[in-house]
Amino acid sequence: MTTVTTETALDRFIKQTRELFASEPDPEKRWVALTPVLQEFLADPTVQEASAKWPVNVFTDRAENLLFYEDADYGFVVNALKREPTGRPVEPPKHPGWRGIHDHAHIYTLYGVLVGHEMIERYRPVEGAERRPDYVPIEEVGNFKVEPGCVDLVRPYEIHAERSLGEQTCAVIIRSQKSGDFMQGRYNLETGAYWEGLGPVQREVEMFPEH
Repeated sequence: MTTVTTETALDRFIKQTRELFASEPDPEKRWVALTPVLQEFLADPTVQEASAKWPVNVFTDRAENLLFYEDADYGFVVNALKREPTGRPVEPPKHPGWRGIHDHAHIYTLYGVLVGHEMIERYRPVEGAERRPDYVPIEEVGNFKVEPGCVDLVRPYEIHAERSLGEQTCAVIIRSQKSGDFMQGRYNLETGAYWEGLGPVQREVEMFPEH
């Protein structure tokens, strides 16, 4: 009996991404050019259908991501974050009142909304303000609502947060490197406190288990 292997939307996305990375060595240009590729992926009905079967992420003292793919040559990963409205890491005992404001350290990230709506907040260090290893005062520079199909490019060390609007959400996240084993910045808007913590725990799952 002949076994027929069906190419999935993930297979096509990986192929397109690898071709782009092979032809464009500049990281900034790569990640700008990858945005429409991810938008096309988000619009694929097979991805939308499959996402209903993905497990909801579990939050402890750290966030959690679903991990679908890690590229052996270029290092990029395909993650997802599926969460209920109350899903967020436990408040750090040493940093009460933390509202999830963070950076992704040295990596590039594309955050593509698949299901639901969220608010994205952007911040930056206050220009000219005193900084110490444990103190980086920041200010909000913008916020915007995102809906299915929207893709947000987060560059290295850009400070941001995602806010629930009271509904279950699911996002496909493409990172230039797998998170979880290097430190990322954490910020408190009210106090200026700065500290570092590990990124999301990686939970390996199949995007299309029936394939």
